[in-house]
Amino acid sequence: MKTTETKARAGEGVSGAPAEEVKSALAGFLGEFKGFQDEMTSKLQQQEERLTMLDRKSTTAGFAQGRPALSTAVDLDAPHKKAFGAYLRSGDDDGLRGLVLEGKALNTQVNADGGFLVDPETSDRIRGVLKSTASVRAIANVVQVEATSFDVLVDHTDLGSGWATETGTLSETGTPQIDRISIPLHELSAMPKASQRLLDDSAFDVEGWLAERIADKFARAESQAFVSGDGIDKPTGFLSHTAVDNGLWTWGSLGYVPTGADGDFAPTNASDSIIDLVYALDAEYRANATFVMNSKTAGAVRKMKDADGRFLWSDGLAAGEPARLMGYPVLISEDMPDIASGTFAVAFGDFHNGYTVAERPDMRVLRDPFSAKPHVLFYASKRVGGDVSDFAAIKLLKFAIA
Repeated sequence: MKTTETKARAGEGVSGAPAEEVKSALAGFLGEFKGFQDEMTSKLQQQEERLTMLDRKSTTAGFAQGRPALSTAVDLDAPHKKAFGAYLRSGDDDGLRGLVLEGKALNTQVNADGGFLVDPETSDRIRGVLKSTASVRAIANVVQVEATSFDVLVDHTDLGSGWATETGTLSETGTPQIDRISIPLHELSAMPKASQRLLDDSAFDVEGWLAERIADKFARAESQAFVSGDGIDKPTGFLSHTAVDNGLWTWGSLGYVPTGADGDFAPTNASDSIIDLVYALDAEYRANATFVMNSKTAGAVRKMKDADGRFLWSDGLAAGEPARLMGYPVLISEDMPDIASGTFAVAFGDFHNGYTVAERPDMRVLRDPFSAKPHVLFYASKRVGGDVSDFAAIKLLKFAIA
């Protein structure tokens, strides 16, 4: 019996030794974990104190008020602005995928080749700048199309008629003919650039900068093309069409009135040529007619007086109103030619009926960060066309003897 009890007690001693080791190891682990936890808590407190100090310094220096981040200026209800800004700065179009934006005349969505249609606000800003420039666009008929061209149907012939008697035989009369004028759309492009560092500046108005640069380029190119464009990869200007003496005018050409002097107004009764130009236009067009000339020509015309010594030129009575010549508004377009031998320096007509501008409502922007490093190129393109749509609605003044 004693031997058995002795063995049992010995067994208890043997089995109890590992249990004590486990308890000791567990106690050591818990102690180390507690030390780690205290260390992490201390580091987090230190980090929080540092952030608080930085925040106080930035507030004291006025950074938060003097240089606001772009995100504070972004309308939270306009997600396309965030996506547009992110694309311009970094080329990241993740925010654009699946985002459908609605505008007055367009749906904005991302193309597979890296381009996208410009967001509605930027497009409106560009169009607003174009309207404010002295361009024929301001008085022409502007239409927006989704096709590659715009066709204008014009009925410029008359219907035949005659007096008939009660028993007389009726004869066939002339039938009016309809002409179709096709205005193709051409691609107008601009490629401004900015440094990546400038784009990374959160306080920089990327959209405003891009809109101003593209607007300036497009406005100057369009204005010139609407006046004298040759129709090759650009709109056809009204001065590019054949001009004939108004007494010999036929459809397809523009009629002109000569001043009677080579490269100048007539030395006597200079105002007569302006009067002749006005009444060379049919009465139905004169009601909405406008003079078009550049500043140099306007400087010469505004000195003219009638037979009673009254100036033909009068300035607008209110701010924003155009000057008037013989009661008709004057558009100062610097793309019109200067007074010289044989030039058509003055145009007069109903340009809303006489000239049509056709354009697509969307604009395409491609971001290229590789071709001009460290700058980023923005290739913007738009499709626009223009041409004379009524050859009877515009008359020209030719500075020549005949």
